[in-house]
Amino acid sequence: MSGQDQTAPRVAIVTGASRGIGAAIARRLAGDGLAVVVNYAGNAGAAEEVVAGIIDAGGRAVACRADIARTEDVTGLFDAAITAFGRVDVVVNNAGVMTLGPIAGMTDEVFDRMIAINLRGSFNVMREAAGRLGEGGRIVNLSSSVVGLLQPGYGPYAGTKAAVEAMTMVLARELRGRGITVNAVAPGPTATDLFLDGKSPELVDRLAKLSPLERLGTPGDIAAAVAFLAGPDGAWIDGQTLRANGGVV
Repeated sequence: MSGQDQTAPRVAIVTGASRGIGAAIARRLAGDGLAVVVNYAGNAGAAEEVVAGIIDAGGRAVACRADIARTEDVTGLFDAAITAFGRVDVVVNNAGVMTLGPIAGMTDEVFDRMIAINLRGSFNVMREAAGRLGEGGRIVNLSSSVVGLLQPGYGPYAGTKAAVEAMTMVLARELRGRGITVNAVAPGPTATDLFLDGKSPELVDRLAKLSPLERLGTPGDIAAAVAFLAGPDGAWIDGQTLRANGGVV
């Protein structure tokens, strides 16, 4: 993206940013001075709430619907960011889904959905970002610490995230000479509504104790790791996966 005004605020796209970790990332990057495109797939109201909160705090943000599993939607997402703010500097590949169950009992439909969103969707966003970002651009993919934990019940989900980590390093090498970094953040157990839903207090406490720090992560913890990689202090980090999990693995 040549010809950009280098004095203008940097612009970030955050996929899956209407709630949870994605919303925390959007708010944190906005607090760091970036204009933010809050992507969502279905919950427009929640995305607009995130946008309103950023604007109320003095930031700049817009919401944009896109299904990252669809190539044309991802192209439209980047087009919308450029229309709104004139450029794209940071892309946070956060959108994803998780369904647990043993490999032997996993249905084609559940498997295909995780492949479509977690793997193909992440690929679609990485591919588009590779063609759109200029010097100093940052791509941050969201993996998961289940890639290291390898727990029963997480097979297909862990497989999609392992693929994201592999593509992270490959893309970093493919972008040699362009001044763009590509990294991944792999959260451990994190206290989001989605994570806590349906879990007993006893189970939540047991999961919290997995970490030597003896607590669950927070969306803010993960957002801080992403902000580091997206900001000036992360400029020398490339092709890496940062396991933001409090020492679980």
